[in-house]
Amino acid sequence: MNASVQGHAGSNLTANGPALLSVDQVSLEYRTPQRVVRATHQVSFEIDPADRFILLGPSGCGKSTLLKAVAGFHSPCEGQIRLQGQPVTAPGPDRMVVFQEFDQLPPWKTVKQNVMFPLLASKTLQRREAEERALHYLDKVGLAAFADAYPHTLSGGMKARVAIARALAMQPKILLMDEPFAALDALTRRKMQEELLLLWEEVRFTLLFVTHSIEEALVVGNRILLLSPHPGRVRAQINSHQYDLHSLGGVDFQASARRIHRLLFDEDETVQAEQSLNFNDIRIAY
Repeated sequence: MNASVQGHAGSNLTANGPALLSVDQVSLEYRTPQRVVRATHQVSFEIDPADRFILLGPSGCGKSTLLKAVAGFHSPCEGQIRLQGQPVTAPGPDRMVVFQEFDQLPPWKTVKQNVMFPLLASKTLQRREAEERALHYLDKVGLAAFADAYPHTLSGGMKARVAIARALAMQPKILLMDEPFAALDALTRRKMQEELLLLWEEVRFTLLFVTHSIEEALVVGNRILLLSPHPGRVRAQINSHQYDLHSLGGVDFQASARRIHRLLFDEDETVQAEQSLNFNDIRIAY
């Protein structure tokens, strides 16, 4: 797991510079009518600039709650989240979120107006500059010809691209994506993964990406944080920068997917997985 693949490089794992995002011993809870539920327990990780960092785990492990906490929508009951050294206490334009539901696009606004909206609402740009930037990022995601279309005329994949363009137009310090392709059919999902990686190659944004798909995690990410079943605890962190869409079906890719599955679900096999993987590639958390 040490070879890199051209065009799919990860962050410099030996860099001594400060992390862009630091999550330190963060526990998150939410209240139901019956009780208080702990979603994550003392989770820690760091994200470097231009990382494609994946939160991977089964449903209910708290990965989406963790992403919302990074976005500032949910406050930790213990621990702290810092962005460039500053505590995260509320939502902000430096952290833009792309959710799974693409019906978040106001249907009465055109594609261009949807991308312009956060720029104008946050007073980041005046209307003329906002329009120019919106068109720039629509061109990046291949939708310049649909700038004046309305969301109901777009396919699911096109709506996803609008949501990505809208987020990137704000030029955030980190882009947060919560299972953004889960609702798409398999072919469209693979196409969106490819387009996301191509866009990253060009823009080199920093990405925090939530998924419960092991294959998607290996394809999209350069680093993967494995979270245990509820409540979410750090099980391991894996470097995956050597894989891309061309790796799907390969022997090494499938072997890595099986090892990740064992780490996620088979606690009694953790020692076996630890022994079979190079420690340059994986760090086990107990």
